[in-house]
Amino acid sequence: MAEIVIAQTTIDDEDQAKALARGAVENRLAACAHIDQPFTAVYWWKGSLETAQEWRISYKTTTDRLPELGAWVSRQHSYEVPEWITLPVTGGSEAYLKWVVEESSPQPAE
Repeated sequence: MAEIVIAQTTIDDEDQAKALARGAVENRLAACAHIDQPFTAVYWWKGSLETAQEWRISYKTTTDRLPELGAWVSRQHSYEVPEWITLPVTGGSEAYLKWVVEESSPQPAE
């Protein structure tokens, strides 16, 4: 079975978070995407300490689809340097992991 990963990004607008989640799933780059409730982010940006409200989007996908998903998110994202990290999935329900592989695979042309 393909390796499963969780890829994450953040954004400061709820509608953009929904668009990033929906678009990736519609394009079958991820099987699903979760949007976390807004949280407060504190970070350095261009020499200043910043505080912002952000939403985290977590994509469930395969390592095979990860490069295309990352490129797609980068093109769609409004940040100059968007967060993009991946976390390995080291276990889980066999049925769920199989579903992630199936639903994040490109569909054959009909």
